[in-house]
Amino acid sequence: MRIGILNSGGDCPGLNAVIHGVTGAANQLGWEVIGFRDGFEGLLPPGDFMVLDRNRVQGIMKLGGTILGTVNKGNFAAKRGAGAVAEVAPETIEKAKTTLKLLEIGALVVVGGDGSLTTGLQLFNAGIPVIGVPKTIDNDLKATATTFGFDSAVTSVVDALDRLHTTAASHKRVFVLETMGRHAGWIALYGGIGGGANVILLPEIPFDFEKVAASIRERSAIGQHSTLIVVAEGAFPAGGLPEIEAAGGSGEDRLGGIGDIVMREIGRRTGKEVRCCTLGHLQRGGSPTSLDRILATRFGVMAVKLIAEGRFGRMVSYESYRVDSVPIEDAVSALKTVDPESEVVAAARAIGVCFGD
Repeated sequence: MRIGILNSGGDCPGLNAVIHGVTGAANQLGWEVIGFRDGFEGLLPPGDFMVLDRNRVQGIMKLGGTILGTVNKGNFAAKRGAGAVAEVAPETIEKAKTTLKLLEIGALVVVGGDGSLTTGLQLFNAGIPVIGVPKTIDNDLKATATTFGFDSAVTSVVDALDRLHTTAASHKRVFVLETMGRHAGWIALYGGIGGGANVILLPEIPFDFEKVAASIRERSAIGQHSTLIVVAEGAFPAGGLPEIEAAGGSGEDRLGGIGDIVMREIGRRTGKEVRCCTLGHLQRGGSPTSLDRILATRFGVMAVKLIAEGRFGRMVSYESYRVDSVPIEDAVSALKTVDPESEVVAAARAIGVCFGD
């Protein structure tokens, strides 16, 4: 038996641990493993790949990124924004099938998020034996309780807030920390709670600038002169974005992200010094946490188990502390977003976190 593995979409802490898990479990069964470079693009003839074995994957679990490389564009892109699906061209799929046939690949493990798994589903429907492994730091796949990379991303947010606490307190300033999370605010929510943020702004809870400003003024009234605001990149005010005076003239100044807009508007409303930091791709980089390494390894082992059982068209999932699987179709049908009435949000409100609503 010879199996293939590729990762596609954005990089993510824990990808190498999945590769390690798949390779180790497959080698135990006497199987060969072929790793395709640069995502699905590696499937195009004549194929761009490397042979993976225990020696090749030794010591890679601690590494960030992926030894196989990855892309989020190209011939196989199947998602155009939230929910919009673009069919991969039939001739492109046929080229991939030709490569897999020439290399005698009996199954293909696709490690990716919503977009990559949508592509994987199209390959499966075209007759390619595919197993999916969920990968997204946003934790926004409906069919799994959590994904590897999420804990590492949250840890980077907590670390940033720990550092901002000291400088915010020293200067009596307000700091805005912008995190990833275009459609789902899991990173901002968990990172904000873990890092002791005072205000958390999420895409799922439209906020009011004045309520955020009032929260900051209330803190100042009781002697708490510094405030930390965490805002997910997809968060937005209930009344729409304000018109902000731009240098050299008036009009909408949206050169920055939502973090910059929050910084300017809160500064204008409170008269306080406000600074903004955008974490951006720092959340994707670096070594995975131990939790992500273990989860990713378990995902890789389960992918091999599903291949051995011939259960193709399924995605590895994690529910109730157990690694299992679900149909890929279920995984890509809807995004998992934060429920504003959830226990986690309620817990944050109970300790005084303002969500601006």
